[in-house]
Amino acid sequence: MNYRPLPDFLEIRVSDIDGYGLFTKEILGIGENLGITHMKNKDFEDGRIRTPLGGFINHSDTPNCELIDIGKYYYLITKKDVMPDEELTVQYTLYKVKV
Repeated sequence: MNYRPLPDFLEIRVSDIDGYGLFTKEILGIGENLGITHMKNKDFEDGRIRTPLGGFINHSDTPNCELIDIGKYYYLITKKDVMPDEELTVQYTLYKVKV
């Protein structure tokens, strides 16, 4: 078993939004938990450690995902159905995350 920084159905590609982005290769349904994007840790800048999943999510005013704060982790959850080759986006609200 090998370590994989991203789920097999996600990949990093050049983004039309900015730099590189996170894209799905499969249809994702509403409410899917795609994994942990950040871990809380007061020893790090902004009090968080970013995971590979959290490193390539770009901002959108009409995002298809959101960050949910549960315990010491932030999770990436789909807000609507996301189609193959669509970039995953969030509205940058890291300081106002849903609890």
